[in-house]
Amino acid sequence: MHLVWDWNGTLLDDFHIVVESTNAAFVHAGGQPISADRHRRNFRRPIIDFYSDELGRRLDEPEFVRLNDVFHNHYRAAMISCALAADAHDAMASWNGTQSLLSMWYHDELIAAVGRFGLSFARVDGSREFREHKAEALAEHLDELKIKGEDAVLIGDSIDDAHAAEAAGARCVLYAGGFTDPDVLRGHGAPVADTLTAAVLLALR
Repeated sequence: MHLVWDWNGTLLDDFHIVVESTNAAFVHAGGQPISADRHRRNFRRPIIDFYSDELGRRLDEPEFVRLNDVFHNHYRAAMISCALAADAHDAMASWNGTQSLLSMWYHDELIAAVGRFGLSFARVDGSREFREHKAEALAEHLDELKIKGEDAVLIGDSIDDAHAAEAAGARCVLYAGGFTDPDVLRGHGAPVADTLTAAVLLALR
């Protein structure tokens, strides 16, 4: 069995700077900052819809692109302070099969970040083009690894991770320590774990 890890909000403990970066974008647009709890409850894709809902007005595409740039510039400046999730190393060590990493973050920057933490995977893929959802990326990732969906499990922190796994015919375990409110995750129906080590135990079952 092969394990695909998500990066942002799962192995990388970066939710605090995601909220900070989102709020930088909202303030730039004349809006108000939101709390971490509100972000966890309300975040959804397409992200333009999330931004529009929180700002109380419909964004057009050019404005969203500008706000997305504000987000990413703030995130890049802050990400150097991020650490891995507290039990990330233990969780990875407890898996008895092959492991890879798939993220929606920019590929070249992902490779640099993974190298900074000294991590090693069978394959690492980030975004080489903008995609709103992970399903197509996961299918390509598994295809490059020559692994069938039914022989893989994905651990991630969002409903989009669960949808991607379902589309690929893979299993999914959702991690409650990331971007998404645990009640929202449990409402989906996939197994939910409070820690990464617990997520691996569920995946092994």
